[in-house]
Amino acid sequence: MTSFIRFASVLLMLVMVACSKPAPQFTNTDLTGLDYAKDFSLTDHNGKARTLSDFKGKAVVIFFGYTQCPDVCPTTMAEMATVMKQLGTLSDKVQVLFVTVDPERDTQDLLAAYVPNFDHRFLGMYGDAAATAKVAKDFKVYYQKVPGKTLGSYTMDHTAGSYVFDPEGRIRLFLRHGQGAEPIVHDLKLLLQ
Repeated sequence: MTSFIRFASVLLMLVMVACSKPAPQFTNTDLTGLDYAKDFSLTDHNGKARTLSDFKGKAVVIFFGYTQCPDVCPTTMAEMATVMKQLGTLSDKVQVLFVTVDPERDTQDLLAAYVPNFDHRFLGMYGDAAATAKVAKDFKVYYQKVPGKTLGSYTMDHTAGSYVFDPEGRIRLFLRHGQGAEPIVHDLKLLLQ
């Protein structure tokens, strides 16, 4: 009888494994289950207060940058615009958020003029210095002002990747900068299945 119970237990486990859904094979860094970057409280470039839950039901891509960035930021935003085109109708289930790390210069008006130029659905997000520091800390994003060559001029060093949240609001991926649209499209399609 004991042999039969062991056999039945093993058979039941095999059936359960065979019937379980395999984990998605992302091309980007899988952050599933990590316990940070849970939310934010910022204002969008239309003046509306926002949190992550406002976008529930959509995959959310969050990039931290600034409007006067000479290279990484416009490249990332253009790459995400290409991703949206390649997703076709699935792009309606994706929200891209550009969070400024330069609240001193990136006003609501400047974000409203800059961010939608890449895609009209993209939102620029901002807060005061304290709100920016809190969100950056919560998301483990590095940023620092770097003095320029003239008095009062500066650039911003910052993390160059993006975070992706699934439609339930859980952190799932870290997107590496400069990889091209195809790996991002692949991963977003997996998240939206």
